[in-house]
Amino acid sequence: MSHLWRILLTLLFIFPFSTAQETHSHGAPQKLGKVSFPISCAPSVQGEFDRGVALLHSFAYTAAENAFQAIAELDPRCAMAHWGMAMSYFHQLWEPPILPATISIAQKEVQRAQQIGAGSERERQFIQALALIYQDAATVPYHTRAANYERAMGDLFSENSKDVEAQVFYALALLANASPADKTHAKQKQAADLLEPLDRAYPQHPGIPHYLIHAYDNAELAPRGLPAAKAYVQIAPSAPHALHMPSHIFTRLSLWEDSIASNLAAREAAHQQGDTGEELHAMDYLVYAYLQSGRDKDAAKVIQQLKSMPKLNGGGDFKIAYASTAMPVRYAVERGQWADAAGIVAPTEAPPHVVAIAVWARGLGLARSGHAAEARTEIDRLLRIEEQLRTSDNNYWATQVGILTREVMAWSAQADGKPDGAAALMRTSADEEDAIEKLPVTPGPIIPAREQLAYLLLEQNRPGLALKEFETALANAPGRRGALLGAAHAAEFSAQK
Repeated sequence: MSHLWRILLTLLFIFPFSTAQETHSHGAPQKLGKVSFPISCAPSVQGEFDRGVALLHSFAYTAAENAFQAIAELDPRCAMAHWGMAMSYFHQLWEPPILPATISIAQKEVQRAQQIGAGSERERQFIQALALIYQDAATVPYHTRAANYERAMGDLFSENSKDVEAQVFYALALLANASPADKTHAKQKQAADLLEPLDRAYPQHPGIPHYLIHAYDNAELAPRGLPAAKAYVQIAPSAPHALHMPSHIFTRLSLWEDSIASNLAAREAAHQQGDTGEELHAMDYLVYAYLQSGRDKDAAKVIQQLKSMPKLNGGGDFKIAYASTAMPVRYAVERGQWADAAGIVAPTEAPPHVVAIAVWARGLGLARSGHAAEARTEIDRLLRIEEQLRTSDNNYWATQVGILTREVMAWSAQADGKPDGAAALMRTSADEEDAIEKLPVTPGPIIPAREQLAYLLLEQNRPGLALKEFETALANAPGRRGALLGAAHAAEFSAQK
């Protein structure tokens, strides 16, 4: 175990999770870093307000809501307490960023803040910017409202250029609106340019390294994220999300043992605090890291533990539904257990793009075990899901499901003795997938399409071409075990030809 993680585990024992302020099923995290967000409310609530903002910066949204609610009770004239409560429903980097059931609640909090009246122009700008997120939510698309919020936060930052929180929340708005199709990572770099000087000036601020990790969570920038990854866990070790976030960079850099340590700590902390979504998110990254490091038995133990956890479809919680579905799929597909993959059952009450992962696994398992005819049923299901997502204007996930569909079609074509058609379908999937960034909810595709293309070419006895694709796949996702093994086989077969 590295020195960093010995420190981490020590901190977890030094700063246990408090149950003194328990309001729901768990206590609020306590060691959260240092935030200073001056407000015009009663001086007695300033410390608790700073704590609430620190919770927001570590995505401890329920605890943050509780903190701001307590402030509103202590100081009924504190408009910013209601801003904080409305912010706790705005999960900018999660899927979905706002749960439909919480929109009306958040709107009432914003209205209450406006009715009370801000104590300064800066506070008014924070409240008004957030109001744009919830304004006309029933008729105006989220991406339009998010763009309005980003512009408003940009204006706030321009007028308060020395205000730390204005800069940090503006950087978060930039990251939230970064297009997955922009491989130049323009907004990520803009956010990082804001955050890097702040990181040097405010080394204990939790949001700065957190958002730097998100800015650098891509193949181009990942090496720049390692200092933030190492810092964040020491700044806010009481927040499960802070314990997990370093693994985003560790995954990009194939530092599997560090990722395992990170997610073991995050899982335990989330479990203690009753945060099922964060616990499952850590478990998914943990299974991924175990599989990449060849620790299949450890991955199997996590899958077994998953089965004992109730109510994992998640209802409206995408993070719960995604992780609980993806883990057993990863375990079967990464290991090439096609009969097990063909037996995957799609979850009920899950979002369609989560259901698609299970349908894809089943179709892939059928096609790769010689049952191409049966796989066509799963292809038809995927096509229907893709159309459903397009109709609902969820174009990112519609594109992802389209990629999954062509992957199953490619393996079915290969099983039907149509190698050229299979390779063309898979290459289209690989090119399209490489052009789009992943979302933070996942360490990456279950099996990257480029890696699948390489295995398809290897199966077609084209090891030289396969090796080139494996090399590209490893450049995109370093250290993936399947790609490393495949590249070794392709190199060996090429030498024999």
